[in-house]
This record gives sequence, C-alpha cells and structure tokens, in this order.
Amino acid sequence: MSKILVLYYSSYGHLAKMADAVAEGARSTGATVDVRRVAETAPAEVAAAAGFVADESHALLDDVNELANYDGIIVGAPTRFGRMPSQMAAFWDKAGGLWFQGKLTGKVGAAFTSTASQHGGQETTLFSILTNLLHFGMTIVGLDYGYAGQMGVDEVKGGSPYGATTIADGDGSRMPSAVELDGARYQGRRVADLANKLVG
Repeated sequence: MSKILVLYYSSYGHLAKMADAVAEGARSTGATVDVRRVAETAPAEVAAAAGFVADESHALLDDVNELANYDGIIVGAPTRFGRMPSQMAAFWDKAGGLWFQGKLTGKVGAAFTSTASQHGGQETTLFSILTNLLHFGMTIVGLDYGYAGQMGVDEVKGGSPYGATTIADGDGSRMPSAVELDGARYQGRRVADLANKLVG
C-alpha cells in the first residue's frame, strides 16, 4: 500500500477540517496517511489582528526533504487574492533540491482550498498549487465528477473538478459542510487508489 501525506496551512481552521476528511478518504483504501501542517510565517501581531486561530491539531512539517518519503502528496491551502498563501508557497520554495534530483517525479499530487466567497478565487488557488506540483513532476488527481455532490445549486457548496473546496464566508463563520467534507474524502480516496496502483 502507498504512503500519503496531507500537507496543509490553515488560518481559521477550515483547511484543518478539510485535511482530516481528505486523510479519512485516503485511509479508507488501506494507505498509510500522515497529516502535517506548514508553519505560520505571519508576524504574531498580524496574525492576532486578523483573528488567526492557532493550529496545533497536527504536527509541523519543517523539513521539505520528508516529501520524498511519500507516494502521494495532497496539498491544502486557503486563497490569498486568488493564489496560495505565502506560508505554503514559502515551504515549497525551499524544495529546489528535491526538484533538481527529481525526487517527486511520478508521485501523485492533489490540491484543496477554501475561500470566503463562491467566486473568491477557488480555481485559481487550486491551479497555483497544482502548477507547483506539476513542476515537481507529479501526476495530478482532481475532484472528478464521480463525486456528484459538487453538482447542483440547491445549496451553497464548494467543489471543483480541480480539487475539493469549501466556502468560509467573509467572517470565517461557515465551516465545511457535509457535502464539502464528503468531496474531500472522495478526493483523498482517489489519490490513494492511484498511488496504491502505482506502488503495487
């Protein structure tokens, strides 16, 4: 079976919840799954003024070289003006040695995100993450339409063929819905299914 990493950054807790759901889906395939977060790099006064929620739900991943130990890497980060936030970008910017050595080539990659509004840059943020993963040579898995929960307009919901998403509302009060969490589980399962086949 494969070894999967769910790597995320969360300012208000939405991505931490999504990460747990992604991991649950991946584990359902028999894969070994680790959930880790990247460090907060915003100055303490900025984080406090913005109301960031201190995230200690999962251990930090400080050493980018650990990425090479996994068969699949699923990256979650909120949107910052239509792209991944600096906290996640800074982590990947330290991974040049892995890129140079081709250590992630052929591994399975995926992305998930959160925005304040339905049109707040979900797809561009997913693509900012996926672009990084593609440059590292990874094979990308999205949230395909086998997950029908992302369809329809009966309720506000995240979801995109490019990855699982959630909508937080402008004040961060809306936590991931059951439909959004199920989408995250589905995507985690799809990544692990493919990784299991490639490892096997």
